[in-house]
Amino acid sequence: MDYEVVIGLEVHAELRTNAKIFCGCSTAFGATPNTHVCPVCLGLPGALPVLNRKAVEYAVRAALAVDCTVHTTSKFHRKNYFYPDLPKAYQISQYDEPLATGGKITLADGNIIGITRIHMEEEAGKSVHQGDDIMSAEYSLEDLNRCGIGLIEIVSEPDIRSPQEAKQYLERLKAILQYIEVSDCKMEEGSLRCDANISLRPKGGDKLGTKAELKNLNSFRAVERALEYEVQRQTEVLNRAERVIQETRTWDEARGITSSMRSKEEAHDYRYFPEPDLLPVVLEASWIEEIRSQLPELPHARSLRFQKEYGLSEYDAELIVGSKDMAEFYEETVSLFPEPKEVANWLMVEVQRLLRSSEQEIESCKLTARNLAQLLQLVKNGTISGSVGKNVLEEIFATGKAAQEIVNAKGLSQISDETELREIIAKIVAENPKSVTDFKAGKGKAVGFLVGQVMKQTRGMANPQLTNKLLTEYLQRQ
Repeated sequence: MDYEVVIGLEVHAELRTNAKIFCGCSTAFGATPNTHVCPVCLGLPGALPVLNRKAVEYAVRAALAVDCTVHTTSKFHRKNYFYPDLPKAYQISQYDEPLATGGKITLADGNIIGITRIHMEEEAGKSVHQGDDIMSAEYSLEDLNRCGIGLIEIVSEPDIRSPQEAKQYLERLKAILQYIEVSDCKMEEGSLRCDANISLRPKGGDKLGTKAELKNLNSFRAVERALEYEVQRQTEVLNRAERVIQETRTWDEARGITSSMRSKEEAHDYRYFPEPDLLPVVLEASWIEEIRSQLPELPHARSLRFQKEYGLSEYDAELIVGSKDMAEFYEETVSLFPEPKEVANWLMVEVQRLLRSSEQEIESCKLTARNLAQLLQLVKNGTISGSVGKNVLEEIFATGKAAQEIVNAKGLSQISDETELREIIAKIVAENPKSVTDFKAGKGKAVGFLVGQVMKQTRGMANPQLTNKLLTEYLQRQ
């Protein structure tokens, strides 16, 4: 039987506030364990929470950026569960009256993924398991610095139809959150996390199958791989005429499999009840509209503008706008070197290659837009060849030095003096008489071979276009 994949994602994004959502403790990452804590975020008796206004503002901004309806009244509830990383044994969250509902995200291919709701809640701490994995750990250590950091949970509709589309959705959502500057989205620091719900149903059916919830997904690639594994696992279960069990499963990155953690909790398992220490959140409609007016240009709109204004293909534009910093780097470079497609080519190929190999992001590397623009101008002017330009780019990337400084210091300027090139060409032709014979026999590859020999002789500094022209003229006279 053929099955249709049905996926819904729950994304948790930590808000970029300096203080936690209900107390004044710092949200800075990397502090000594259990130093950014107080009676409020530890849930000690007598401590009362006070809502952080900036956290609400960021949550509203995120909701508006994905076309949600922001409700003027929402409420906090207590979500009761017992884990060691939540010392008060309940989480302050929102339940049946969330901050926002009914949004959407448009993917690059035009597919629309609905957003069910966005609600605010507080973060739990972090368990550090002492063992190979959570299932075999002998004991765990608890760092409660993260307890109480403000979160938004963004719950999608079950509109996603493949693991690849899930990854595209996450990439677009991350870009939106970064564009509006409400979260740094650093998955390696835990500030962006995703749980995935996946089920299968007969193709053409409208009734949802039994879902599994996947946890421990700490990268977009992990989300994609875990969902691919679940598609295969659930397909095999259904083909054996067995029943898929509703449960929570953990992803094992090393083994490339999911395994059962526990039965899936339902809402009633959490025994929600209104948070008695917090009043309802009441927002003025004028404040919501003020936040809306301050939203920046978002990725989808920027992609369309790049296609129209710079003549980029949809594919190129989507790659560039996928990162706010990359998009801004691109526009700054184009303002200095107004050749949009050439800038895009260098960014997507050479610069991306260096970023991947060094595991850096564009905003943290030593390359600047001014330096890249200067390098591209040197290539365009014929001062250096494209191949030499790639080598210069690597040195700029490593040292931060200006392109012209590197070219001057290493004597990399392209040889465009015709007299000098003719002398080199005469020497190369004399050393390769067979190529002359091949040329006269109509074998076009002979010129390419001899040009290569000239480039080798000049360490890639001969002007390739001029070399080709002079070499062809020389051969025709032989």
